[in-house]
Amino acid sequence: MSPREVDVAGPSTAGPGGSNDATAAELVKQLSEQTSRLVHQEVELAKAELSVKGKQVGVGAGLFGGAGVFGLYALGALTAAAIAALGLAVATWLAALIVAVVWAAVAGVMALVGKGRVQKGSPPVPEQTVDSVKEDVQWTKRSAQRGRQ
Repeated sequence: MSPREVDVAGPSTAGPGGSNDATAAELVKQLSEQTSRLVHQEVELAKAELSVKGKQVGVGAGLFGGAGVFGLYALGALTAAAIAALGLAVATWLAALIVAVVWAAVAGVMALVGKGRVQKGSPPVPEQTVDSVKEDVQWTKRSAQRGRQ
């Protein structure tokens, strides 16, 4: 056995003063070193895993961005098609104006709905958790006061 190894199978057979005996201080020191090394290795593993996942998320986000751009191109083409179709019934400038007003109305409705959702979510404080913590503090204070009496 090397000087750093410890026989964890049971008591040493070498007797007092034998080379296999380890003091409690040495065992605690080894435990501390091994725990520190294990935590460091776990953190490094987590970093590596998060790095891989981060790259995958980045590629996915880039693809979503590209999909958004091509979606805008499609919307532009559909807008042109709607204007052309309406242009058969009315003047082209009026068809373009009608389509623009429709898109402006859609944008206005979406903005109002979005504003309402943002106001519901603001401020971004976990209100239920805050209330629960306040209740816990009050309970602890009451318990401490009863304990003093």
